[in-house]
Amino acid sequence: MSQLRYEALADEIAAQIDSGLYAPGDRLPGVHKLTHQFGVSVSTVVAAQQLLEDRGLIEVRPRSGCYVRLHPWQAAELPEPTRPQVQPRPVTGQALVLNVVKAVNDPSLLQLGAAVPQARFLPVAAMRRALGGVARRYGDRAVDYAFPPGPPELRQQVARRLADAGCQLAPEEIVITNGAQEAITLALQAVARPGDVIAIESPTFYGLTQAIEALGMRALEIPTDPDEGVSVEALELALDQWQVAAALFQPSFANPLGHCASEARKQAVVELLESRQVPLIEDDVMGDLAWDDVRPWAAKAYERAGGVLYCSSCSKTLSPGLRVGWIAAGRFRDRVEHLKYAMSAATPSTAGLAVADFLERGGYDRNLRRVRREYARAVARVGRAVARHFPAGTRQTRPQGGFVLWVELPEPVDSLVLYTRALREGISIAPGPVFSPTQRYRNCIRLNCALPWDERLEQALRRLAEIVRELSAA
Repeated sequence: MSQLRYEALADEIAAQIDSGLYAPGDRLPGVHKLTHQFGVSVSTVVAAQQLLEDRGLIEVRPRSGCYVRLHPWQAAELPEPTRPQVQPRPVTGQALVLNVVKAVNDPSLLQLGAAVPQARFLPVAAMRRALGGVARRYGDRAVDYAFPPGPPELRQQVARRLADAGCQLAPEEIVITNGAQEAITLALQAVARPGDVIAIESPTFYGLTQAIEALGMRALEIPTDPDEGVSVEALELALDQWQVAAALFQPSFANPLGHCASEARKQAVVELLESRQVPLIEDDVMGDLAWDDVRPWAAKAYERAGGVLYCSSCSKTLSPGLRVGWIAAGRFRDRVEHLKYAMSAATPSTAGLAVADFLERGGYDRNLRRVRREYARAVARVGRAVARHFPAGTRQTRPQGGFVLWVELPEPVDSLVLYTRALREGISIAPGPVFSPTQRYRNCIRLNCALPWDERLEQALRRLAEIVRELSAA
């Protein structure tokens, strides 16, 4: 058997995986089918499968077959668990965030920066039909104020969806908001005051630190594992040392690390915070995007005293432009409803009713089945490209859901310099310091992977790798 032959076959199958013919989690054709397809011997196919397994592209399941790994770049090293200085700090240096977000409005830029999915990942046509049907179905309600707590039809559908996340809630417990960002801001206002300390994961989504900064609160960064999430031990030590008003975490497919905390860890975090009477604000905007189709339970599923304020939206699954979100605030529900009215009076009636209609008719589940696979494929392609092109010493996370990838670059590389140089070449990225209230993670970037794979994207990743090499050498 020629080594060149089985290596060529392995490369051919790897190219099919890269092209999206086989997505993460898909079963590959069996040995006999591959022998006929490629005109090779059984031993050549078996050797090629072993090589693909060694490369981390596939996994062999006894008596089942070969499957594309959920994380096909598994050979890449994970970033180390973060070790920020656990001390309350004002949020600083966040002016760059708005520039990263505003880049979405520039069609000349390749949008690897802001975590906004391109339209092809969203059910645009179906949502257009739902919006068009609102006036016919709901009449004048489509143009009336939707005062808090929001349209009852939407609250009922959200309550039903939350059952999949382990939360048994009545529609009356839910308040509709203008996206998850407003839900998080309302939650912070309901449980804390200016000057109070809010515990956060490190790194964390810059939208959360922006809300903390806008409300005059202080952030307390808690060490976080890129696979398992926030450290329970570090959180306990922080609670012993500091008077923490609330914790603001993303337990399921966090942005930017992509981790999904185990159910045991979620329960341990909730029980610890409940024992200290510290509310937990849960950002679960990525919770529905599990690549293996198994929806993880929310942290709120483990509460006993109503101290978890659950926040989410349909921005990553249906449409970011609809601005439809929700909050299930537990014992703080009445306070949140009052703050919602004081802040923005109402929510968009047409958008909320359209989402309710889409959920009721089963469109949401159909879209989830499709988009989960699309996001898994998109992250796999970007991750593979980073593993191929970026220099030695580059590490990356292994998400289990969502569509973002956190990349740790060799230590000399300054992601702020990389950000500036990439912009000049038409590429937008999110530099690491925007994910920390103290501007940590200067050698890290986050990549938005919810983009169609084409020559432009591949060339952009190659060019980023070249710039990283130049900065590393300098």
